[in-house]
Amino acid sequence: MKILVTGATGLVGRNLLPLLKDNGHEVIALTRNTDSAGVRLPIACQIIHWDPTDHPLLPDFPENIDAVIHLCGEGIADGRWTKKRKQAIYDSRVLSTRNLLNLISKSTTLPKIWISASAIGYYKSSDHPVLEENSPPGDGFLAKVCKDWETETFKADALGIRAVALRLGVILGHDGGITAKMLPPFRMGLGGPLGKGNSWMSWIHVRDVSGLILAALENPSYRGPINAVSPHPVKNSEFTSILAGVLKRPAFLSIPAFVLKLLLGEMSQLLLVSQNVSAQKAVGLGYKFIYPKLKTALKVTCDQAGHKLVTEQWVPQPIDKVFEFFSDPKNLELLTPEFLHFKIVKVSHPKAQEGTVVDYRLKLHSIPLRWQSRITGWLPNKRFSDLQTRGPYTFWHHIHEFYESKGGTVIRDNVAYKLPGWVPGDILAHAYVKKDLEKIFIFRRQQIEKLFIQDPKSNLE
Repeated sequence: MKILVTGATGLVGRNLLPLLKDNGHEVIALTRNTDSAGVRLPIACQIIHWDPTDHPLLPDFPENIDAVIHLCGEGIADGRWTKKRKQAIYDSRVLSTRNLLNLISKSTTLPKIWISASAIGYYKSSDHPVLEENSPPGDGFLAKVCKDWETETFKADALGIRAVALRLGVILGHDGGITAKMLPPFRMGLGGPLGKGNSWMSWIHVRDVSGLILAALENPSYRGPINAVSPHPVKNSEFTSILAGVLKRPAFLSIPAFVLKLLLGEMSQLLLVSQNVSAQKAVGLGYKFIYPKLKTALKVTCDQAGHKLVTEQWVPQPIDKVFEFFSDPKNLELLTPEFLHFKIVKVSHPKAQEGTVVDYRLKLHSIPLRWQSRITGWLPNKRFSDLQTRGPYTFWHHIHEFYESKGGTVIRDNVAYKLPGWVPGDILAHAYVKKDLEKIFIFRRQQIEKLFIQDPKSNLE
C-alpha cells in the first residue's frame, strides 16, 4: 500500500514506520518541519511539508494514496493547560483532521481506509463500570477534544472511506510518551502512587498500538471506534508497585491529589482520572496482544536504558562508492558542522579497519572536548560501527549501515548513547543534547545531499 502518515516523528510513528516498511508498504510523511523530520524518522521515505492547522492545496500532494494514518497532535502533557495551550491541543487534532480530509477529498482516487488516533479521554472518569466503545462520553476538555476529533474522522465514511478511530490508553514505550516522564523519579526511588492510588489505569505498549494499526490496514472488520488498551488494566497503586519492582527501587512517596491539582491545574486530571476501559472489541476482531501483561510491557521498556537516534537517507549511488566514502575517517570533517570546530588529530591505521582508533578534538558551546573512538565492527559494503572510548558521553555506539534500494543506497545511522550524571544529569541535559544532535545530523543530511545527489562527480571521484 501507499500510506500517508502524519505525526510520524512521535512515539507511535517512530515505532510504526519500520513495521510498515518491513511489510512492504510505501510511506509518505506529512510534517511541519521537513529538516528535523528527516533526522527523526527511522526510515527513508518521501517527506512533504504540511501545516496541520492550515488548509492550502499542496502542489506536491501525492495521488493514489491507499491508506491514511493520522497520528499528529500536540503533546497533552507537555505543558500547563493555559487557554492558548488548550487551543493548540484542540486544533492540532480536530482542525488538522478536517484539513487533511479536505485535502484527501480533492484527490482523483480516494484511499480505502482512514486510521486516526483518538484517546480514552473520550470517556467519563469512573471507578466501577467497564468502559466499552458504546459507553457515553465525558464532559470535560479532553472528552470534547476526542468527541470533535472523532466527528471529523468519521466524515471519511461519507466519502466511502473505511474509518477507524483508535481510542488510545496510556502508551508505554522507550524514550517517549508518559514513560519518559515517569521513569526518572522512579529510577531515583522517588516514585509512588498518585492520589489515593485507587484510580484505574488503562494502558497499552506502543508495539501493540502499531500492531492494531497494521491489523486495521488489512482487516475490513476494523471500523468505527476501537479501544486501544491492554486487556488487563490495573489500579494506579498496582502500576506503581510493578514499575518499582521492575526497576528494583522503592516507591513510597505518594503525591496527594490536591498537590497535583495545585502544581498542574486542570492538567492534573490526566494523572487522577479513573478509566477501566475494555479491550474486548479488539480481542473479538482477532487481535493478539504482544504485551498483554503490565510487568512484561514495563520490563521491555525499562530494559532499554539511555537514548537512541535512528535515521536513514537514500542516495542514487552504488553501495561500494558510498561505503568507501563513509569508512574514511578524514571525510568526517566534511560531514560535521563548523560550530563544532571538529578536527581529526590522529588515526591509528592508514586505512580504516576493525580496531582502528581515531582521536578528534572539537568544541561544543565553546567548551573544548577530546573524543576518541574505536572501530568495533567492520563488514565491507554492509556496515561498520564505532564506540566512544574517551569523550563527553557515558556511552556512545554508532552503527553505520548500508543497503541497496531502488537502484541506489540507503545510509542508516543507528546511535545509542547515555549521558553522564546518572538520572539527574539526563533530566538536566538531554533536551539540549537532543537538539544539538539533531542539528548535527541535519547538517550531515544536507552535506550528503550535496555530495551524493547534487554534484557527486566533483566530490566522490
